Amino acid sequence: MSAAASLSATLTARIETWPIAGSFTISRGAKTEAVVVVAEISRGGHTGRGECVPYARYGETPEATLATIQAMAGAFAAGLDRAALQAAMPHGAARNAVDCAMLDLEAKESGLRIWDLLQRPAPAPCTTAYTISLGTPEAMAAATANAAHRPLLKIKLGSDDDMARIAAVRGAAPKADLIVDANEGWTAENLKANLDACHRAGVTLIEQPLPAGHDEALLHVQRPIPVCADESVHDLASLPSLAGRYDALNIKLDKAGGLTEALKMADAARAMGLDIMVGCMVATSLAMAPAMLIAQGARFVDLDGPLLLARDRDGGLRYDGSTVYPPDAELWG
Repeated sequence: MSAAASLSATLTARIETWPIAGSFTISRGAKTEAVVVVAEISRGGHTGRGECVPYARYGETPEATLATIQAMAGAFAAGLDRAALQAAMPHGAARNAVDCAMLDLEAKESGLRIWDLLQRPAPAPCTTAYTISLGTPEAMAAATANAAHRPLLKIKLGSDDDMARIAAVRGAAPKADLIVDANEGWTAENLKANLDACHRAGVTLIEQPLPAGHDEALLHVQRPIPVCADESVHDLASLPSLAGRYDALNIKLDKAGGLTEALKMADAARAMGLDIMVGCMVATSLAMAPAMLIAQGARFVDLDGPLLLARDRDGGLRYDGSTVYPPDAELWG
């Protein structure tokens, strides 16, 4: 433990609301704003920040996440460090905000960028997917036409008539690479038909077609397209369950409980021969910035959260079309 890490720190947190441009719809519903929780850790004149998105799918709420973070204030006042944090809090959104705030603080205290401090490759600009929300085939085709110039599109499916939706989307964007995200919305009965429709449309990747815990059908169906786990994978301990069912995994910091765990997951996934996708919730650039370290070496990058907002926070990531650039030190890390 460094001398700085042995000193007490002050932990605070708050809920923030950021309007979405229009609405964001997946198989589980729609929303018009992103509700995030920001953690700040201050020590010796420096302050680190981290942002998370509580996810109702996992029983998380902004209020409960805020309370969970605030309950750790005494531990930080007593000198809790990042290594001890991993055991002190379970994986999930609350630990993500705190872990990323600690990493930001460590970078500021050391005077190093976080990738140098962690001895990881410096992030380079990368191409991110751009998400098309779930809607009627006609509505999705119209939205896709407006984004057809982007090289990589992520298409939200997971409802009736998905075969018509993917055909409509492909017709509106004949040159773009397509990722399909069913958000657990398919069934064992329609799995093969939907896989075949995606294959005909030239889809590059299919994300979480079946409900987590009920994805055993993937063991017995021919997969003409790589299938990626999302809701079926959270932290390092959940990786062994992917064997034989999935070809890739989507690492999200909110599921993993922070960048510290996410980096371990990325290393383990590569050792298993799995492709890596780095994903996000709809949030500001403060939540995307740590994920840029996972994006290095990932086959698929989906860090478009700020592009779906009506506005981003000041000093946010630079997006040039679908190219996203590493964060400035003032934002994070």
